[in-house]
Amino acid sequence: MELLKKSVRGSLPLAFEEQQEKGRYCLTVTPEGNQAVELEEVSAVFRFDFGADDALFLNGYQSWTYSPERNRKQFDKAMRFVPKALDKKFGFSQYGDGYFADPVYRRDLRAGYKKGYSYAYVRRWQHFILFASLAEQTGFTRIVFNTADNTVTFKKDCHHRFLQPGERYTGLDLLFCEGSEQEVFDAWFDAMGIRALPAEPKVGYTSWYNCYQNISENQILRDLDGMKTLPVKPDIFQIDDGFEPYVGDWLECDVLKFPNGMEPIIKKILDEGYQAGIWLAPFVAERDSALFRDHPDWFQYRDGQPVFTGANWSGGLALDPYNAEVRDYVRRSIQLYKDMGVTLFKLDFLYAACMTSRPDKCRGEIMAETMDFLREVCGDAQILGCGVPLASAFGKVEYCRIGPDMSLDYDDKFYMRAFHNERPSTMHTQRNTLYRRQLDGRGFRNDPDVLLLREENTTLTDLQKHTLAVVNALFGSVLFASDDFGKYDEKKKALFASLCELQKAEVLSVEHGPLGGKTVNVTVTYRLDGKDHRIELTL
Repeated sequence: MELLKKSVRGSLPLAFEEQQEKGRYCLTVTPEGNQAVELEEVSAVFRFDFGADDALFLNGYQSWTYSPERNRKQFDKAMRFVPKALDKKFGFSQYGDGYFADPVYRRDLRAGYKKGYSYAYVRRWQHFILFASLAEQTGFTRIVFNTADNTVTFKKDCHHRFLQPGERYTGLDLLFCEGSEQEVFDAWFDAMGIRALPAEPKVGYTSWYNCYQNISENQILRDLDGMKTLPVKPDIFQIDDGFEPYVGDWLECDVLKFPNGMEPIIKKILDEGYQAGIWLAPFVAERDSALFRDHPDWFQYRDGQPVFTGANWSGGLALDPYNAEVRDYVRRSIQLYKDMGVTLFKLDFLYAACMTSRPDKCRGEIMAETMDFLREVCGDAQILGCGVPLASAFGKVEYCRIGPDMSLDYDDKFYMRAFHNERPSTMHTQRNTLYRRQLDGRGFRNDPDVLLLREENTTLTDLQKHTLAVVNALFGSVLFASDDFGKYDEKKKALFASLCELQKAEVLSVEHGPLGGKTVNVTVTYRLDGKDHRIELTL
C-alpha cells in the first residue's frame, strides 16, 4: 500500500509519529505544547488499484447496518432522497452514522465511492485483500473505497476530542494483508490479540417475531409448553421486549400482561430445563417512561434537547453511560433478573451509549468502555449484543447480532426501502449473515436473527423461509425461532430437527455468482457427519 497523503489537524500544533512497515501503518499524535488541543482530523489516503471484477465489502456502522458485497458500479442508496422533515420526525439517521458523519461522507453519490467502518476487503474470486483497524478502542475508523481514483481513505471519528499535554493518541493503526479468507481474518484477530469468549452454539426460542410487544403471561407459557413437542430439546427460551411497562422501566413488569410478575415464568423456564434469557435496552428509555419523567438529568443532551435514538415505541432517548446513577440503575436492573435465574441477556440498542462524544472521549472510546462496563456487570451471565458497532463487542460478548431484524415481509414495506440501512429486512439480514460470517468464532458467536417455519403472520414464501433457515444454520451460531412450536406438524418438526443438525456443519467454501443483480447467488460446500455436500442458495 502506497501512502499518498496524511492529515493531522488540531486547534493548536500537534506532533505526530508514523510507523510504516509491510502490512502495517500506525499514526500517533501528541500535543506539541503545554495546552490541551482539540483534534480536527486524523486521516490517511493510500493508493490501491481496484480491478474491474473486484467484489467490494465495507463493514457497516453497527449490527443492523446493511453490509453486502458490491461491484464497482453499485452504491448505497439509503437516505439519499429522504426529506429532512421525515428524517427529523422519525430519526432515520439516528440508527446509523448519519447522525454524526459529515454530510460529504454521508451523502456522496460519486460512482465508485463506497464507505464503511472498522474493516473492509476486496475479494478476487477466493483471494481476499483485507483493510482493517487495530485501534477501534480509540475511536471508530471510517474506510472509504474510491474506485474512480484508486484510493482507500481511513479517517478517525475523533472530531472535538481534546488531547491533554503529553497525551499520546493512536489515531490510526491499520493492518493490510492478503490471502485466503481464513488467512486474512485469522491474521487480523491475531494482530488485535482478541479471542472470542467461550460459548457453545445455541438453539432456542425468542418471543419477538410473532407477538412483538404484545406478549403476555398466557402467550409466553403457551409457547414454553409448545417447546416440549419438538423432537430435539432447545437450549434457551428468551423473553423479548414487551414485559416492561415502558422501555427503560426495567425494575417493574407490565402487571396487565404479567399479573404474577416475571419470577414465576423464569422459574418455569428453568424447571423445564432451559436457559432463561431476557431482553433489555440498557441505555435507552422511551419518552413516556417513568425513568425519563423522574430522571431527565440521566440522559444525553444536544442543543438543549434529549438525544433521540429513533422512532421506536413513544420515541427512544439515549441515557448517559458515564452518569453514576445510570450505571447503578443498569447494574440493579441486570442483577434483578440474574437473581431470578436469567443467565443470558440480550442487550439491545447499544449504539445509544455513544450517540454523543465528550471532550475527553470520542464515540469509539465511549462504546468500548460501555461494553467493558456491561461485561463486568453481567459477570458470568452471557451477553447477546445487538444494535452495536461490532468491533466494540469483539471479545466482550458471547453472542452478537450481525444483521438487521428480519421482516415478516421479505424486504419490508416498499416505502421503507429508501429510508435507512438499519431497517428490518429478511433479504438484508440473510445477506449480512453471509458476508459477516468470518466474525463467527473469532470476535463472538454470530447471531443471524430468527427463522420462521409457521404459515400464519408472515408473507414469506416457503422457499424464502427455507432459505433463511438454511443460511442461519450454516453461517450462524444462534438458531432461534419465533413460532408457536405446539402448532408444528410432523413435517415442520422434522425440518426443525434437520436444521439443528445442519448447524453442526463445517462450511468448507463459498463460491459467489456475479454481483450487481437483484439477487445474490452462492454455492456452499459443507461437511456434515464426515460427508461433503454442496448447496446452491439465492438470497
